[in-house]
Amino acid sequence: MTVTQTMPAGATAAGPADRCSAPPPPHPRPDGQDHYTISEAVACTGLTAHTLRWYERIGLMPHVDRSHTGQRRYRNRDLDWLEFVNKLRLTGMPVADMVRYAELVREGESTYGERRELLESTRRDVLTRIAELHDTLAVLDRKIGFYAAGA
Repeated sequence: MTVTQTMPAGATAAGPADRCSAPPPPHPRPDGQDHYTISEAVACTGLTAHTLRWYERIGLMPHVDRSHTGQRRYRNRDLDWLEFVNKLRLTGMPVADMVRYAELVREGESTYGERRELLESTRRDVLTRIAELHDTLAVLDRKIGFYAAGA
């Protein structure tokens, strides 16, 4: 059994027991659109405007276009990048490593090896966490079974 196959106590095959536990899905991008204000980027990514500005300050999003009035104008490539960064965040990758990865991407193809090493290291960390979660899940399942048998 995998973690993704496990249902929380009280859940049914029809749906999860607690629909509030997961964040809402990101807003779909409008067809044919390739320029987004910061509020539209927030709606598409689920990130806050503060986080988007912070990513720009630390070098994780250094290439955001600006309008003639200085307003940020995100493009589809920016939203694609932010989707990838969100996945990196979910892995537990430190922000410094994400910034380093972004720097390597900007440096070009000559950094493929270093990028691969960084991602492979993160992958190993994720696999370790998954194994720990499997062990934790087994303990919870035993406890739930114990209480279910005694009830």
